[in-house]
Amino acid sequence: MSDLLQHIASHPVSLALVITGCALLLDLWIGEPVWLWRTVPHPVVLFGRAISFLEKRLNNRKLSGKNRKRAGIIAALCLVLLAGCAGMALQQLDGILGLSAQLVAVTILLAGRSLYDHVAAVARPLSSGDISSARYHLSMIVGRKTDALAPDAISRAAIETTAENLSDGVIAPASWYLVLGLPGIFIYKMINTADSMIGYKSARWLAFGWGAARLDDLANLIPARLTGGLIVLAAFLPRPYIAWRAMRIMWRDAGYHRSPNAGWPEAAMAGALNIVLAGPRKYGARMSTDAPLNPAGCSSPFLPPFRERTKRFVGCTFATPLLSDALPGILS
Repeated sequence: MSDLLQHIASHPVSLALVITGCALLLDLWIGEPVWLWRTVPHPVVLFGRAISFLEKRLNNRKLSGKNRKRAGIIAALCLVLLAGCAGMALQQLDGILGLSAQLVAVTILLAGRSLYDHVAAVARPLSSGDISSARYHLSMIVGRKTDALAPDAISRAAIETTAENLSDGVIAPASWYLVLGLPGIFIYKMINTADSMIGYKSARWLAFGWGAARLDDLANLIPARLTGGLIVLAAFLPRPYIAWRAMRIMWRDAGYHRSPNAGWPEAAMAGALNIVLAGPRKYGARMSTDAPLNPAGCSSPFLPPFRERTKRFVGCTFATPLLSDALPGILS
């Protein structure tokens, strides 16, 4: 046993895989320690404060659009540098203290349990017929208007956000940690937080948030496609033909999505469950004209075979992050 531990500790890749696997399991088991965040701020909250600090000082509306874009790029690069330095400083800790710090940091910055809790908060009232409560909880995790959504649309929206956030909240941060250690996961979470705060196409953010939005697209370029592939692999476990369908739909329809990245996991999930996802939806007063993913699939997740589709959705959701940690070890 001691020889195994020494081997793991002496090989950075093996150590990163073990820490990532433990962090994934701890996150699913413990989730967010709300009691702790009442006492000290969550790292993402600190990231948000840094983003707000720079935005208030650099996003001057009196500047031209070009100069605001330049200011936004400078802000984004400063945030990346700050996050990278913070991660590098923490990674300098040695011994058990250093390993514990890495495990705690990675566990905190993964969002698998949080994703499950938020989607479960939609599923419970939806299954009991409390549509108003389901709409309310859905509005906490999606940007579209939910006050008039039918049960079918609520279910599809929850599935879409699960697929997208498997990438943004679990696979991407885990991947960046495996590649660059704590600086990698800190940089990714800073970029992702900046995109969620200032990466909007509104009068206030369009120019200034351009740099953060493009960095987020770049940071998720490989993880999003990896997530789609892992969903396909997870779909292979019950029935291989389902994986083939998921792969075919993902490859064909991912590019139809408005996001250069979100279409990959969403299209893979649409193929795995054989349902229609995405398509036109309402954001504020504006109706989008998004193309549907897997338009030949079932229009309602509740249509037969409902029980089998539900099991497949749960299986894909939980198997995908575990496969992301197991595969590098198998292939190395």
